[in-house]
Formats: sequence, C-alpha cells, structure tokens
Amino acid sequence: MTAPTIPVVLFTIRGEPVGQFAEAPPLGRPYTVVFDGFCKICNRLVKVLRRWDKRQILEIVPSQQPGVQARFPWIPAKAYVESVQLIGPGGRTWQGAAAIEQLLDVLPKGKWISWVFSIPFVRPLAERFYRWFAKNRYMLGCGDHCASRPLNVMYDEGE
Repeated sequence: MTAPTIPVVLFTIRGEPVGQFAEAPPLGRPYTVVFDGFCKICNRLVKVLRRWDKRQILEIVPSQQPGVQARFPWIPAKAYVESVQLIGPGGRTWQGAAAIEQLLDVLPKGKWISWVFSIPFVRPLAERFYRWFAKNRYMLGCGDHCASRPLNVMYDEGE
C-alpha cells in the first residue's frame, strides 16, 4: 500500500519560495514528527533528531506546513499547539512525552536513553514534565513568538 499524497501549492516570487515553510514534506517515511516550527527549542531538538536519524525513517514537518491538518485529520488543531505529534505506521499517533519515548525507541542512539521509561512512575512524571515544559517554553528560550501565543487558541489552516 502506498502512502497517500497530499497536493501542496508552493508560491514563489521571482523563482524564490515564499514563506519559512515553503518546502513540501517528503512522504513515504515510516514516522512523521510534527512540531511547532516557530519554537526555537523545538527547532533545536529537531536538529538533534535529524542527526540521530541515520536510517532516514523520520519525516519532520512543522505544524505550520500547509496541508498538515488535512493529512492528519484525526489530530485536533489544538494538539499541534500543545505538544509534538508522532505519527507512525498505520496512522498510530503519539503525543508529548509518549512521542518522545517512541522516538527514542526507534532511533538507534535513543535506545541508550529509552530504557529509562521502563522504570516505574517515569512515564507519568515524564508526561507531567513535558506538559509543564511545553506550557512554559517561552520562559526557557523559545522566544517572542511563544510568549505572545496563548496555548488555548485554536488554529485552523483554512483561515
């Protein structure tokens, strides 16, 4: 079964792509990571993921990429604002700390760390820490965008 394709319109002015997210996502990898492309911390973590992804199993896309919500309609728009989303084979979806755990489990370098989640009470503590971190990321170096963006706002790419 082939992966469904989502048409993406890329706008250019004088041959140059318009917008920060003008590159279409590469389809067909087993896992897709959807993150907040405006968050500086998230972008730093994405650089680490790209270095660790030697087998090229991750497709990494910012949630602001046109077509993301249409491609994953079962994920509510608010979820992209609240946490990282990981979509795996068959559409299985993880978010927040569970997504981080799964990423660590599928990446070779991550296996050195993923065992920590087998310790009792680590999963719930990791989720609480992730939620706190995501909610307060603007104070931890994310930047002006996160400081001015309330997390309870619904974002719809159709607007």
